Amino acid sequence: MISLTDSQKIGMGLTGFGVFFLFFGMILFFDKALLAIGNIFFVVGLAFVIGLERTFRFFFQKHKMKATSFFLGGVFIVLIGWPIIGVFLEFYGFFLLFRGFFPVVVGFIRRIPVLGYLLNLPFISGYVDKDV
Repeated sequence: MISLTDSQKIGMGLTGFGVFFLFFGMILFFDKALLAIGNIFFVVGLAFVIGLERTFRFFFQKHKMKATSFFLGGVFIVLIGWPIIGVFLEFYGFFLLFRGFFPVVVGFIRRIPVLGYLLNLPFISGYVDKDV
């Protein structure tokens, strides 16, 4: 079991609330208030989980500036009131920022009994292995 500090536990809660509000905001036809709250909770929760300095270093690496500008630009556009455009920019930025983690996630999912079987089906494994 991984031991977490109190601030990391708070960060996990904030990140979870952020994901919940983002999902709920999209379910309710891109409600800009819920999406804005979700964005704020997600970014602040991430800073609590990995620390402020590491968060800053992660987002502002030279090779990730394009991804960071799309993600934070999408957050800003949601905050000023254009939720659909902002969410699409956020998703694109999120994909660019975290695409290095996708092979790890796929490897973890392959160890889960039912999901691993689904990922190893011929037409799905060809697609998943191509992206990883």
